[in-house]
This record gives sequence, structure tokens and C-alpha cells, in this order.
Amino acid sequence: MTHALRGLYPEIEPYETGQLDVGDGHTIYFERCGTKGATPAVFLHGGPGGGCSAVHRRLFDPARYDVLLFDQRGCGRSTPNASLTANTTWHLVEDIERLRGLMGVEKWLVFGGSWGSTLALAYAETHPQRTSALIVRGIYTLTRAELDWYYQFGVSEMFPEKWERFVAPIPESERGDMIAAYRKRLTGDDRDEQLRAARAWSLWEGETITLLPDEKLSHDFGRDDFAIAFARIENHFFSHAGWLEEDQLI
Repeated sequence: MTHALRGLYPEIEPYETGQLDVGDGHTIYFERCGTKGATPAVFLHGGPGGGCSAVHRRLFDPARYDVLLFDQRGCGRSTPNASLTANTTWHLVEDIERLRGLMGVEKWLVFGGSWGSTLALAYAETHPQRTSALIVRGIYTLTRAELDWYYQFGVSEMFPEKWERFVAPIPESERGDMIAAYRKRLTGDDRDEQLRAARAWSLWEGETITLLPDEKLSHDFGRDDFAIAFARIENHFFSHAGWLEEDQLI
């Protein structure tokens, strides 16, 4: 017997949107979709710095779930854009708790993919009593081996032409640590250099997260407004291994 693969649920619009002041100068955008009062869930997007999108709403059956989606600090519709100040895993964990309180639920299903899987695990371990269920996919936990595979040697062998475009802005003498080399440029004072580095960083990921080319991803990841937040925030987290090591301060 064969079964047809189920696609995404139909497109829906939020029934509520808002901005929440979470302190530290940050305001985060959130939206609620589905059926108010149904099984509560929270969606944690990837990146870090990727933001949530309309397609993420379609991962949940709107008749069964009351889903809260939000743009993490510094990205998407949250402000200030591309800010690295007070922006760590542990700030985000507490933002999720604030949003749970705003939603008025005792516990909820936590769903995360890619970086969102790491954030989901960090939240669930910190607040197990608030997590009714945990769904993670495309698990990426920011280990040194994972980061080196993506930004030093590994994925470079799968997409050699794209890798050449990624390393092009970096002098050969600095290519032994691509994350550090990009950090210097993404946090420097030269705005034009920031944008060049941001586009290169963002397109490297946007064009290698799928095996086959995806023109829409290339377009979206190449936009200046997306690229600058995505590249700065992702590099910021990767430079510190997500603040997940025991000897790192919150």
C-alpha cells in the first residue's frame, strides 16, 4: 500500500499580531494563527536571524492548534534591526517565556527547526514544566564540528562554485577562520563592506540549504534588509557557539 505525502496546510492569516517590549531596547514582533483556545504551540525559526514567514504558519493544522510565531531579537519585524546587543540564546529563552505569559497558557508545544531546534532544546531544558511536547527537525546544535563542516571544509566540497563566491571577500591569509574573518567585516564601521559581507554570508547559506537550486531562496537571502540582520546575528551566535558551553556567561 502506498500513501501520498501530505503537503503543507492551506495559507492562513494571523488572527492577532503585536509588538512586545522585552527590555534591553528590544521589541519583538509576534503573531497568532489557527484557532484561539486550541492546543497552544510556539514556532521557533532558524538562523539565528532568519525570522518567521507565512509558510511557517502552514506547518500546523489551524483547526487543532493556536500557534504563536515570532521574529527573534534583531531580525524580521523586530527592532532594532540587526542589533547584537543583549542578543544571546538565554535572552531568547526568556523572551519565549514572556510570550507564553502573554498568551496566557500554562504550557505549550515547542516546535523548532535548524537553529530553532537548538533554541527549542535550550528552552525545554530550562523550562520543562512549561513544555507539553517538543518537536525538532533539521537538528543543528552549533557544535564546533558542525560549524567547521559548514564554514571551513565539508559543504565546500558539495558546492565548490558557491564556496568560491563565499570566500572571495576574504583575503587568503584570513581564510583559516571564516567565521572570525566575516565577524570583523560584519561588525566593522564600513557600511558598504558590511553589506558586501552580509550578502555573501547570507547567499552562501541560502543557496546551500537545499540540494537543488531554489530561485526564491536566492532572492530572499540576497535582499539587503534580510541579509544584514541574518548575517550579523547568525555570525554573532556562531562566534560564541551559541553561548551553550558551560564556561560561558549568560
